[in-house]
Amino acid sequence: MGVRGKMRARWERTRTWGAANPWAVDLGIALLVQAAMTMPFVVPRPPEIEPATWPAYGLTTLTVLPLVWRRRAPLAVLLAILATSALYRLAVEGPGQPLPYTGLVIVYTIALVSPPWKRLATAGLLVVAVPTSVWLNTQSARELTFSLFVFAAAYVFGRLQDARQRAHLVEAERAAARERARIAREMHDILSHAVSLMVVQAEAGPVAVRAAPERAEAAFEAISETGREAMTQLRQMLGLLREGSEGAAPREPQPDLSELPELVRRVNASGLKVAFTTEGGVRALPTATGAGVYRIVQEALTNVVKHADARAADVRLVHEDGVLRITVTDDGRGPGPGAGTAARASGGHGLTGIRERAAAHGGTATAGPGPDGRGFEVRVLLPVPSTAEVGR
Repeated sequence: MGVRGKMRARWERTRTWGAANPWAVDLGIALLVQAAMTMPFVVPRPPEIEPATWPAYGLTTLTVLPLVWRRRAPLAVLLAILATSALYRLAVEGPGQPLPYTGLVIVYTIALVSPPWKRLATAGLLVVAVPTSVWLNTQSARELTFSLFVFAAAYVFGRLQDARQRAHLVEAERAAARERARIAREMHDILSHAVSLMVVQAEAGPVAVRAAPERAEAAFEAISETGREAMTQLRQMLGLLREGSEGAAPREPQPDLSELPELVRRVNASGLKVAFTTEGGVRALPTATGAGVYRIVQEALTNVVKHADARAADVRLVHEDGVLRITVTDDGRGPGPGAGTAARASGGHGLTGIRERAAAHGGTATAGPGPDGRGFEVRVLLPVPSTAEVGR
């Protein structure tokens, strides 16, 4: 990690700590303002001006102290600051301040955290308080213009920070929604695939018990294995939802291309004969892309099992330079009449999920009749790192 990365990480940790400890942050700001307001008291004064007194310095502290409650009662803090500032101006002979520090901090805070009516009330108070303070001090148009400018700037900075925080909140909510959708899609794929295979195997079980008991035993074993595999994958997904809480499941690797033969074996056990072939130079894919390819093939085979009434299917992966082509073809009914095939052709949840997964990785997905108009075919094109990029 470079210097900028370390600084960014340190800043993020500081922001997180500040969000968790607002009292400490407000106290720190009050101490910083107090330090700034102390400077005119420690700088030597001209001989013709009376020295600053401790009562005057104590009154500056009384002006700063309300800032500790600036986020809890901002309008009350503003009134307290106006009152103590007026008392300082009228009752004691103390040095002036180059900037109205306390006023700027509380105006920024009100602009950041307060509802519109409080912001409007603040504007009304400042319209009265700022000209009055200038009249009691120098009666200078220059000071009046400068004071109005700095208070307006503090207000604008507060509103800009509020807009920035709202934008971050919206983006965080969108990111959370995308993650929830991703997890829901993963769980749909897992459950749909497992339940479809288990239903097919369970329906074939009674026939096999009467005709070929050894096949029935194999079917029940396949049901058990499919159920255990589904439970394992669901625990992984639920572990992601519980991540960060006590007892959260570990985050295990997502499936990838190396697990496609096992997926094909499980589907074969359901009675559908699946052929799996790869062409071209097989190479490593990014983790997310590998998991996406696995889920696309899984969903396509699930659709075959549920809707196609097919006897065989073919899964073909073609690795080209910079592109991976995925084709899943079956010899079933195709997109002709019928409830199941109509659902497939019109783009049911399965095909929608395939298209969404392909789009998430910058690819495309199409579906329609198989070769020579027979069966059904799903075609996916994904951009992947080229051979030259892998070799770097």
